[in-house]
Amino acid sequence: MHNTQQLRLMQLASSSLPVGAFTWSQGLEWAVEIGWVTCVDDFSDWQIQQMEQNFFTVDLPLLARLYRACEQDDLTAAHRWTAWLLACRETRELRDEERSRGAAFTRLVTDWEPDCSPQWRALFSESQLCGMAWLGVRWKIPLTELALSFGYSWIESAVMAGVKLIPFGQKAAQRLIISLCDRYAQGLAQALACPDIGLGSSTPLAAIASARHETQYSRLFRS
Repeated sequence: MHNTQQLRLMQLASSSLPVGAFTWSQGLEWAVEIGWVTCVDDFSDWQIQQMEQNFFTVDLPLLARLYRACEQDDLTAAHRWTAWLLACRETRELRDEERSRGAAFTRLVTDWEPDCSPQWRALFSESQLCGMAWLGVRWKIPLTELALSFGYSWIESAVMAGVKLIPFGQKAAQRLIISLCDRYAQGLAQALACPDIGLGSSTPLAAIASARHETQYSRLFRS
């Protein structure tokens, strides 16, 4: 990649990207409240499970499929995989997060690439993942690099939620980011190559936590 592509990739990974990622905990807040996650080690175990049994089997394989659909300008395939992604979001809260982040990302795409067609923009509003895939193709960012940026953003957002909720300090947070990134890098290639038969989430505790978080009495994060 040339310098401009690398800088755009950094922008997509930035925690300051205005898509509202920092406002959602993906069930972690209730898991902390109920005592499932009480320390740094618990958080690491929780996040690794989300990575290996959800992110590697839903988000990354679908990013790969959406990227190929965008390369081929195939709206039908993009609709199919976006619908699949929403079907894998097991609670109202998780679907609301997907659509909220998608709507915010659509506004960015509209500003950055005003010639993007209304049909594609309508699809981006359902999922940020589709918008990221489209931008990756438009900006000629290779899929693997795009997936690395996407994963780093997800890891950093999760760790920052842990800092607020458990809590733990910034040094522990940086150690966690390093260890989670190492785990992510090891599984990335296999996740991107995941066959259709391997698609699907297997994180029932996270789904329960997200559903219970929707009615949690006192919370910092959105439902």
